[in-house]
Amino acid sequence: MEPLLLGAVVIAAGGFAFLNGFHDVSNSVAAAVRTRALTPTVAVLLAALFNFVGALLSTALALFFTEAAIGLPSGPTGLGVLMAALLAACLWGVLTWYRGMPSSSTHALLGGILGAGGASQLTNGPAMSGAGQALLLQIAVPLVLSPIIAYLLAYAAVFPATWLLRHGSPARVNRGNRMAQSVLAGTSALGHGLQDGQRTMAVILLALVGSGYAAGSEMPLWVQLFAAVLLAAGSLFGGWRITHTLGSRLVHIDPLRGMTAQGMSSAMLFIGAISLHMPLSSTHTMAAAIVGSGANQRFASVQRPWVVRILVVWLGTTPATALLGAVFFLALSPLL
Repeated sequence: MEPLLLGAVVIAAGGFAFLNGFHDVSNSVAAAVRTRALTPTVAVLLAALFNFVGALLSTALALFFTEAAIGLPSGPTGLGVLMAALLAACLWGVLTWYRGMPSSSTHALLGGILGAGGASQLTNGPAMSGAGQALLLQIAVPLVLSPIIAYLLAYAAVFPATWLLRHGSPARVNRGNRMAQSVLAGTSALGHGLQDGQRTMAVILLALVGSGYAAGSEMPLWVQLFAAVLLAAGSLFGGWRITHTLGSRLVHIDPLRGMTAQGMSSAMLFIGAISLHMPLSSTHTMAAAIVGSGANQRFASVQRPWVVRILVVWLGTTPATALLGAVFFLALSPLL
């Protein structure tokens, strides 16, 4: 039974990676498509390519997540926790995509793990170790700090950008910023691959460790390739509902502000993945940067009702997926 459950977890993790790429491709390309720096087709192809490359560049976050963040119960119970968490995260991703609302796949997954782990304890199953640390490091701190930092950095970056380009003609400035956006769209996708590709790797590695098929100290190559391919494949299909929200409904931006938003969010994703080994939500970071750069204009451009809706979704992601994870685990528990 355990090998079958392990296979089901790997398949569900692949579905999560595909949905992650499908759902979050908007983070990389929304600003570039909105300002016509890239056509939708080129933007999606670029995002898919760099998501694939980014997912293969590093495994440090995945190994940290596996070794230090959460200690799952071994055997079928641990696999059941992962399966329930993946189902919860995927369901939440589909619901938020349907509503055109950007949400964090990372927070959805971790919320599902915490909810399923709590349900395991309620049914007198083994407890998870490290759950409190995961809640602090993986959810609370990034949830509160990364959007605020991204907003402030993008807002502030508009000042030097406009000063440096103050003598250029509008047509020339817009053309140059669109060219920069074309490059930064690729770096945003690379940062997304670096960050989110490792979530799927971590889940599969946790399942392999819990089943006794891996030690957890290194990442199998097939796991990297599996996550990278499915993340890129999901990106190719493009979640245009969310792209429309980020690029048109949320705020009206010009190429200069789109360029600053993408630059600041890309820098944060790279620093978080490579230097700090801290998982950041690419959704939260990019959306906050878009709002920050768009807010630094002479005329009102931020659609506050949409900002409020997105904040409600962000704040509700973890508790909602925790509840879903608990429900799915209880439904699966007779099979464990």
